[in-house]
Amino acid sequence: MKNILVIGFSTRNIVCSGSRAGYNMYAIDAFCDHDMQQCVRDFAKLDIGESFDASKISLNEISELIGGFGVDFDAIIPGSGFETIGLERLPYRILGNEARIMAEVSDKYLFSRFLKKRGIAHPETVLLSEMNELELPLMIKPACSGGGIFNIKVERLDDLLLLENRKKEEGLPSAKNKMIAQEFVDGIPASVSVISTKEKAIAIAVNEQLIGTPWLTGIPFAYCGNITPFYTPYASEMKRISEELILELGLIGSNGVDFIITEDGPVVIEVNARFQGSLDTIEMSAGINLLDAHMKAFEGIIELPIETNIKKENINVNSKGKVYAGRGILYSEKKMVMSEIVRDMLLDRNVCDVPVAGQVIDPYEPVISVLSSGNNHDEVICGMKDSVMFIRESLNLLESE
Repeated sequence: MKNILVIGFSTRNIVCSGSRAGYNMYAIDAFCDHDMQQCVRDFAKLDIGESFDASKISLNEISELIGGFGVDFDAIIPGSGFETIGLERLPYRILGNEARIMAEVSDKYLFSRFLKKRGIAHPETVLLSEMNELELPLMIKPACSGGGIFNIKVERLDDLLLLENRKKEEGLPSAKNKMIAQEFVDGIPASVSVISTKEKAIAIAVNEQLIGTPWLTGIPFAYCGNITPFYTPYASEMKRISEELILELGLIGSNGVDFIITEDGPVVIEVNARFQGSLDTIEMSAGINLLDAHMKAFEGIIELPIETNIKKENINVNSKGKVYAGRGILYSEKKMVMSEIVRDMLLDRNVCDVPVAGQVIDPYEPVISVLSSGNNHDEVICGMKDSVMFIRESLNLLESE
């Protein structure tokens, strides 16, 4: 049995996947959620203050935290936010993509140049200082950032004042200060998840993305989760594009490609060269353990269950017959401190990313994720909305405690 360490701002989904696969899981994490702690042999908390900026965390700090476990780790997996901080310089086996590749893929401006050279449909992208080269409306976003929290749609130049106010109010991390302007593309957000070795890439799921979903967040373009599978006439084309992109980039393990499906077809938005937020819904829907698949991919092996179903148009039926699965990320509306009583109430629902008692949650931050499965899309949505209603009522109790 292997000892695996995951390092990231939030590692719960990766850690719990590995635990289910039988690995000894350890974590260095900024939140140390209640359910993450149930899946690890041991964990250490990252001290990040109020900034989600991995560039402010030195390798020496990380090395000291690793040494504190007193464990001989077989591998370290970088989670979201820690793919490009230089973990490869530590004396451990790192199961992540090469720093050279990550530098190009993680920077949306550089990646746009890569796609343009290859004639792949992608929003026209320039640096913010060059935005007058594009026509309104535009999407303004950090060049190196995920989650959509700082994304702003600009329909007139006055909207840029909103961006400046947001940057001041919410403290845009220094690593994300490089801003880009992008042609605004209207359509349905979706993603394709891929498992790959250096020689082979297999798209295992097409997922609907929940972006700025009003019953989950008040932030217009915040990432709010996924529903798997997503049926679209463009599924085969999206899978082909994703597999070819991942292979050309030389990415290994679990990686994903984000799309907007427009009236004219799919448009590539970005590549996530790491585990994606869709991990939970893919595992629930397709019966695949993504941590195990990721580990084997680094050995040059792609080993997936029910492969005959995966090869079809994203019809992934697990042994329970539950075709659809959803994860919705609920964002806070006010500052709150999680109590033990409310935490235990929340645990009665099908939830994950559960804050520990005493956790301070600021406005517009993720509070908790709800999970739902069913035989169709509507069943999944209804299940998530029911849980969200219960959770909002439960969170209201925090005001009187």
